[in-house]
Amino acid sequence: MRILHVTDVYHPRVGGIEVFVDDLAGRQSARHDVTVLTTTPARRGHDPLPDGPVQVARVPRSTPYGLLAARLPVRLDEYDVVHAHLSVVSPFATLVARRAAAAGLPCVLTVHSMWGGNPAVVRTVRTLSGWSRWPVVWTTVSRAAARDVRSALPGAHVLVVPNAVDVDWWREHAAVPSDERPMTIVAVMRLAGRKRPLELVRALAQVRRSVPADVPLRAVLVGDGPLAGPVAAAVERHQMTDWVELPGYLTRSQIRDLYAEADVHVAPAFRESFGIAALEARAAGLPVVAMRSGGVGEFILDGVEGMLCLDDSEMAHALTHLATRPATRRAMAAHNVAVRPDLDWERVLDETDDAYQQAEVRVSLAPAGRGARRRATSRLRTAALRD
Repeated sequence: MRILHVTDVYHPRVGGIEVFVDDLAGRQSARHDVTVLTTTPARRGHDPLPDGPVQVARVPRSTPYGLLAARLPVRLDEYDVVHAHLSVVSPFATLVARRAAAAGLPCVLTVHSMWGGNPAVVRTVRTLSGWSRWPVVWTTVSRAAARDVRSALPGAHVLVVPNAVDVDWWREHAAVPSDERPMTIVAVMRLAGRKRPLELVRALAQVRRSVPADVPLRAVLVGDGPLAGPVAAAVERHQMTDWVELPGYLTRSQIRDLYAEADVHVAPAFRESFGIAALEARAAGLPVVAMRSGGVGEFILDGVEGMLCLDDSEMAHALTHLATRPATRRAMAAHNVAVRPDLDWERVLDETDDAYQQAEVRVSLAPAGRGARRRATSRLRTAALRD
């Protein structure tokens, strides 16, 4: 099968969509012929993996929006399925998906964000793009995100296909509790407003005030982004530089090594559609403290695998509770090490392939005159048999 992933954001930029698309494309390349189409420029004129199995086609950002569809570096009709990845506003992926749907190509649109917090923007994009009329399959990464999409697109065919991590790789160096180090809290995120790093700094300040002075604490906020400067300033303003570290961007291997010496992972975002970093920490054995309102609660069992919170006050209280009750956090860590999460790549690859098959069916059943092609023989089924 020939798959075209379309995304406004991709490596070398780092974020949830960028990481997931890169991982998914790389894993699919063992089964299929995969290309990523993006407007994100390469760094220093080359792609991160120029000799890898995934081809990357980049559209110059200087291309006028009105000419994008005519200047794509790939031919859409050469692909068996077009898989577009959307946030709240993803103009390039939306444009390419609309063109592919109009041409009768099987299309899957994955929503990686929580749309409920931006209803006016979503309504505007829906009106301009004509999403509701497309014969496509919609997927989201969590049930929480699916509710938002179904609300925005009544009658849409929406599947939940979760994100995935290499569970066994993260479990190779599982966290080991120790009394010889400070109780260590780790957060891994893009330092941007939606992830709420400044609110996390304030919550950590509250934790330090609430935890007895003889209980040593350490917090490591991993990541980079537009709020890197304000976060550093907030840490200094709260006089936390002696125990809060800001290492910036770390590789996955470095994060895994950090998790092996940590005690708790915290995810402060209210509208986290999934939470890849939280799942990685859970796979590494760490208890996870996160907000109840997003997708993290769909793979973290409250009180067993971590603690789910309603607001920042509860988040600070949960971190204080785990800092002052080592037996509780160790019991959670022991459970997380013993019980393997099932969100691994084999499952997600199979569910993604199923979404592609459903997209082919949607095209074959689409009314004539709306750009859909009726085909007696499914190219996807033929390709699947060849694979």
